[in-house]
Amino acid sequence: MTLHRFFVDPEALAGDRFPLPAGITHQVTRVLRLRNGDELLLLDGLGGEVQARLEGGNCVVVARGTAAGEATHQLTVWQALLRGDHLEPVIRHGTELGIAGFNLFVSDRCVARDLSPRRLERLQAVAREAAEQSERGIVPPVAAPVPYAEALAVAAPGSVLLFERHDGKRLTEVGPPPSAFIGPEGGFSLAEVEEAERAGMTIAGLGPRILRSETVGVAACAVILSRTGDFA
Repeated sequence: MTLHRFFVDPEALAGDRFPLPAGITHQVTRVLRLRNGDELLLLDGLGGEVQARLEGGNCVVVARGTAAGEATHQLTVWQALLRGDHLEPVIRHGTELGIAGFNLFVSDRCVARDLSPRRLERLQAVAREAAEQSERGIVPPVAAPVPYAEALAVAAPGSVLLFERHDGKRLTEVGPPPSAFIGPEGGFSLAEVEEAERAGMTIAGLGPRILRSETVGVAACAVILSRTGDFA
């Protein structure tokens, strides 16, 4: 039987018996209508899980363990800000594929120049919901946006920047990178590509067709994680 899965605060999972975490009470009791004796899976978002049985408004621990569903290759996506709700599919589908974390940045051609705290919270909620749905053991963090130059400065060595006009190596011709940089609606400027090269980053293309920015993230992540045995 498949158990309903919920990410909760790790501190709420202490002991062999604890109250049903407040953040999921409505969904458990009112939406799903789970009752005494029903079991559920509670995840701490850090890789641990607790199988528990409902009993009088409390959770009684049945088993503790390590959550499955995490990719062996920890891939981070650096995504340029996108306008409207276009970041949501990047976060949702990337989480389903197994992305370890999302970092946002602002580059020359970004239409959106900032992200409100409310929008960031929404993106973090999207990641949590997608992690629950895809049976992951962690919720990939979504970090607040930083300037492009700062993103380059802190990117892991060996990272790749995907440039739609690149006529050299394609993504499948470079080793699986620790992180991938994806540009905004208008792509990266030539100056930004050169700046990335000076920073030691690999530049790669995805082929002859021009993809939307939110499509690039999903396509690139599928390619990378399939090569490491973490997808398909």
